Amino acid sequence: MRVKIKQRGIYETLVSQLDRIARHNRQGSFHTKRRYYEAEKRFCAYLADGYRLQKLSNVSGKHLVSYVIHMQDTGKSASTIKTDLAAIRFFHDKMDSKYLLPTNSELGIILERRRFGQDDRTWSTEEFNHMLGRALAEDRYDYILALYLARYAGLRIHECFRIDTAIAEDALRENAITIKGKGGKIRTVPINEQIAIAMKKQLANTTRGHKLLVPDDMPTDRAINRLQFFIMANRGTIQNPNQSHPLTFHGLRHTYAAEKYQELVNGGMSDLDAHFEVSRLLGHERADVTNIYLASIKGGNRNEV
Repeated sequence: MRVKIKQRGIYETLVSQLDRIARHNRQGSFHTKRRYYEAEKRFCAYLADGYRLQKLSNVSGKHLVSYVIHMQDTGKSASTIKTDLAAIRFFHDKMDSKYLLPTNSELGIILERRRFGQDDRTWSTEEFNHMLGRALAEDRYDYILALYLARYAGLRIHECFRIDTAIAEDALRENAITIKGKGGKIRTVPINEQIAIAMKKQLANTTRGHKLLVPDDMPTDRAINRLQFFIMANRGTIQNPNQSHPLTFHGLRHTYAAEKYQELVNGGMSDLDAHFEVSRLLGHERADVTNIYLASIKGGNRNEV
């Protein structure tokens, strides 16, 4: 099926630039030349609609990365993607450009489809509510806060247990939590009303300067393990029998990513922009890692969001 090009004028401008190069190309067999030409035309269509780029010589690494994500999201095989990248670099090398395109290894994207996360590790709303009920029954309001932070802010378990009274007070004042993640990378994530209410309750019972989720007489790693054991002890009677993977705290990060992505797309954001925004909120820089969290979207979300 032929793809409709919205920015037809820009596309034709880019193709005319491509044609000037292709006319003088003597490299490769007839089949290779034709294959590379068609691949570059598809790239021109993407550049026209996605970036409204006027000159092929202005193609840079960011365009290449976003195009790879686009091809992966539309089901292109690894071999097709690699051939298309070879075509793009082939024509780029024949232009007078100030940009040097990154190699496949420098893209920061795993090109093999098999490396994508294909498993849905999200929690359903029913499973989440049941786990909250178990925590409430044991008066574990600290666990409720941790579950909310993972489900509605996408925090890792270690990030949750790093929160002290100062971080919590700032989060309540700004309606967003600023947290240090892997590799010391700092990010700010909005918090919702559920998080705010649970955080206020936990803050009221925490000595100033201390951590909200770590008792004073307990090492952080033991506090983390206790929450993990709590989930393990309760998931057997909570989990949907059709779910192939056991419920884990980290699965709530998958839930957050899937629901946030869907929310952004439903709000009018493009798939690509939503993908990058979710990546930023998760604290990731690599697109292939974010795709792992969006496996439920790729394969059909079991949550009713």
